[in-house]
Amino acid sequence: MTQGPQRIAIVGTDKRALVNAEPIGYVHPDERFEVTVRVRAKRDLAAHLTAGGPRLGREEFAAQFGADPADLAKVAHFAASHGLAVVHSSAARRSVVLSGTAAQFCPAFGVDLQLYAHPGGGTFRGREGAIYCPAELADVVQGVFGLDNRPAARAHFRSVEHAGGVQPHAVGQSFTPVQIAQLYNFPQAVNGQGQCVGIIELGGGYTTADLTEYFQHLGVQPAPKVLAVSVDHAQNHPDGPNGADGEVMLDIEVVGAVAPGATIAVYFAPNTDQGFIDAITTAVHDVTNQPSILSISWGSPEDAWTQASTQAMDQAFQAAAAMGVSVYAAAGDNGANDYPPGSPEAAAGYHADFPASSPHVTGCGGTHISVADNAISQEVVWNDPGGGSTGGGFSSLFSTPTWQAGVQGGNRGVPDVCGNASPTSGYQVRVDGQYTVIGGTSAVAPLWAGLTALLNQQLGRPLGFGNPAFYSLSASSGAFVDITQGHNNGFDAGTGWDACTGLGRPDGARLAAALSGTAAAAPTS
Repeated sequence: MTQGPQRIAIVGTDKRALVNAEPIGYVHPDERFEVTVRVRAKRDLAAHLTAGGPRLGREEFAAQFGADPADLAKVAHFAASHGLAVVHSSAARRSVVLSGTAAQFCPAFGVDLQLYAHPGGGTFRGREGAIYCPAELADVVQGVFGLDNRPAARAHFRSVEHAGGVQPHAVGQSFTPVQIAQLYNFPQAVNGQGQCVGIIELGGGYTTADLTEYFQHLGVQPAPKVLAVSVDHAQNHPDGPNGADGEVMLDIEVVGAVAPGATIAVYFAPNTDQGFIDAITTAVHDVTNQPSILSISWGSPEDAWTQASTQAMDQAFQAAAAMGVSVYAAAGDNGANDYPPGSPEAAAGYHADFPASSPHVTGCGGTHISVADNAISQEVVWNDPGGGSTGGGFSSLFSTPTWQAGVQGGNRGVPDVCGNASPTSGYQVRVDGQYTVIGGTSAVAPLWAGLTALLNQQLGRPLGFGNPAFYSLSASSGAFVDITQGHNNGFDAGTGWDACTGLGRPDGARLAAALSGTAAAAPTS
């Protein structure tokens, strides 16, 4: 679409065609949908964090670092001039949600929208190139999300020899989340009471009947309180064993088994960049449920995102850090490359997975454990011969954070921590009426989220963004058990931090003691 002299491209919005996607025609001009416009903040939050500013409550954060109402009004005025309606406006989330037709959105933002067919993603509405806005909004608008609704992320869970689905049987050892918590010496005198763990889901759903039966089976009574939060019209919608239900149930059941006293808020959003961003900002700024911890088991290689998308999410994670909210994200299940084997992109070098690579997120890698006599006899990097390996490597987007200064690699390294992830030493869960065994780094994010609920209760305060504290702990604290064997088809494990398992897996009680400055007992079998 030709741009007039008074329109400029919004920085970071350039989008390329999805590999193997075929255009099949233009979007019907009468098709209605919603778009999220993200605007600048009143003040620079990064400077506040760098200066070690105090933690802020959600309302206080919105007042100091949210959007200027004048900027929101400018977007609303622009929308009205194109016949677009304002559905919702939020200073805290720095967003304006607009509703309209393709015939209205295309000229408003200078885009052509086509329908594409993709063998791995069905049919979607897509665009190529940049998004445009009037010159007077150039400094105001930082992103426009929802014009393109291609799938944005993959769930990082696996069952044996099967990615992204649930198989009824698995080989090797398997464990309940309660057993993993015992093997990792999680604090036993607390249950996460008073905490809310937010879980981001981009598909699938859960049934109360499955959760009730599962927690009864584990002897977890009363069962944790679980509630669903709708984002961008998505709902708790179980879609069967070949969909995302395995991810949803794994996340809830791991958190609930480890920290049964915590409330679990599940934020369901569409699997698009708009949905992912809106789910994160909704959870971070949720004044009703007020999660103190977020668990994210979805992601994609860094080069699959636009700059505007990664910036919007990373700024949301900065907001979480400023408000004392811990964020854990799975590092990926396809080794150092991060693309699924056989995909066109899989031959092209190494890629860190985002959002785990954000410098304001704790990235979670994976291991395989062997257990004898109720104790871990061996723990190595997860890299299964049949397929599946922990993600890990170095970011191409983010420089080395100050708290990771000792890491050699040139940029932000991931993961930061690890935990059991191999489906051959996987987690016993209940999905769609059947028991099964699931692994993947998507089990590690909720495992750490559950542990953090225990830590928050024991410490009497939110841990918040844990990485600066984690990297400052001495090896003598015993807070982390170093994983020194194995590789992820790109990087080797070794003494200290590595790009397979980070600092190591937790010794929960010793981690709690190190964070509080007290001594802790060793795990018992």
